Amino acid sequence: MKVFVTGATGFVGSHVAREAAARGAELRLLVRRTSNLANLEGLNAGTVTGDLLAPESLRTSLRGCDAVLHVAADYRLWVRDPDAMYRSNVEGTRALLRIAREEGVPRFVYTSSVATMGFKSDGSIVDEATPVRLSDMVGHYKRSKFMAEQVAIEAAHAGQSVLILNPTTPIGSRDVKPTPTGRIVVDFLNRRFPAYVDTGLNLVDAREVARTHVDALKPSLGRPGERYILGGENLTLKQILDKMSAITGLPSPSAKIPFAVAAGYAFFEELITGRILGKEPRATLEEVRMGRKKMFASSAKAERELGFRQVPVYEALRAAIDWFCAHGYAAAAPRVTVA
Repeated sequence: MKVFVTGATGFVGSHVAREAAARGAELRLLVRRTSNLANLEGLNAGTVTGDLLAPESLRTSLRGCDAVLHVAADYRLWVRDPDAMYRSNVEGTRALLRIAREEGVPRFVYTSSVATMGFKSDGSIVDEATPVRLSDMVGHYKRSKFMAEQVAIEAAHAGQSVLILNPTTPIGSRDVKPTPTGRIVVDFLNRRFPAYVDTGLNLVDAREVARTHVDALKPSLGRPGERYILGGENLTLKQILDKMSAITGLPSPSAKIPFAVAAGYAFFEELITGRILGKEPRATLEEVRMGRKKMFASSAKAERELGFRQVPVYEALRAAIDWFCAHGYAAAAPRVTVA
């Protein structure tokens, strides 16, 4: 099977590409001229230099493929130019779907995000059927992913074989950027996490997300145009920090701060670090606004229809910690054996 993969140099995409290669797929990996290729090291795959912002340059590479795994996304919670995010996440997806359709690619798997779900302020568990609108989306990342998802759904309704996967918050090795979730781990390891807010996430093992992406290439699995949440454990931020403490022996913060205090800190981080110094702030108002809703979700539909496996997140957290320490993001922490 010939598979065109976007995002393979990134965190989730690298796991997806390696899983597909392990199953014998012939891969064509989209990379940009400026891409960090460290996550492709040792991977038996061909690369194609191009950009979703210039989609016609990808037509020849899509020709003859059996499937597309569109994992790439501009995943940032602070951007100087939001338009660039919409061009990449929304218009890039629209164009890639169109070219795949015109070139007769039989299967298209689009990686969306659990961020497009209709989370509630009471922390109740949501699923794909929970009502949600564009106006519910907080910030440009969520809005752009919601809009891109609608593009994928429309393509499926028009007859294209498009499956939409919605990972929750992946955790594991090879988070090179790191992602906002990876920064939580790095900050904890570097003892820069003195306090926490009362929020929650669903953490999922990146390896299980990758396995289901490759499974989804089978036309017999899933229903075109449907969304499938790929999740693991629903945990409060404090529970996540406690689990990392159990793995490393480092202390878990005990001080809880109100959202108003977190918002004040984020405001000055955006103002000074972001706008004045031109660097990415350590905290953003978007993150604080998102944190007011616990992002707890159910993967029951993906388990039924895609064979997704919901596994404990301990091993994935440990893999992330080991990888960050081994690659210089943090000093190696003392290790304990509590599971």
